Amino acid sequence: MTERPFHHGNLRAALLDEAATVVRESGVDGLSLRDLARRTGVSHGAPRSHFVDRQALLDALAELGFQRLTAAVHRALGPEGDLSGRFRRVAQAYVDFAIDDAALMELMFQAKAAHRSTGVHDAADALFATLDGAMGPRSSGDVDDDSRTLFKLLFAATMQGIASLVASRRIDRAQGNGLVDAAMETMLGSDLATRAVTVRDEPDTAEA
Repeated sequence: MTERPFHHGNLRAALLDEAATVVRESGVDGLSLRDLARRTGVSHGAPRSHFVDRQALLDALAELGFQRLTAAVHRALGPEGDLSGRFRRVAQAYVDFAIDDAALMELMFQAKAAHRSTGVHDAADALFATLDGAMGPRSSGDVDDDSRTLFKLLFAATMQGIASLVASRRIDRAQGNGLVDAAMETMLGSDLATRAVTVRDEPDTAEA
């Protein structure tokens, strides 16, 4: 089988895109380098020029997943909005990704926990740095770093739990959206949020 000309030197990206599709359709168990070569229209050995083995492919795919989730969270942040609205948008983007790419999400955090790839850890750190940005600057003395870390972990655990309920069809998507709103209302109104999140007052536009 000859390589399709549309790759133009971007075979690694094409392989990862196709791998993400396979994982979404069939789960991680359905992914192999040989089948990936067939699906992308290249020789059986071509993927090994980018991924030495299947595990290297999985780690690269996990890294890509973190990058895509970070991009989704960044888009959700937007340039404006109060803290509550901003976090609701971020939470919804996080849950949507975790529902639509449930198998990829599981792979991402398994790869991070396994301590295999520096790239995965760097990509995961970038995600949590983006979440940190949603919480406002660390400039005020009343923000506690340990509480801030705990808030981010609680946020991720809660949103992934909601996504898991939807993905397993124990609740429908509308119920999941309602849980996202309820969870953010509870979390942002908690003592933990008081210690972790920087809240800036809106400027007083009525002042003469």
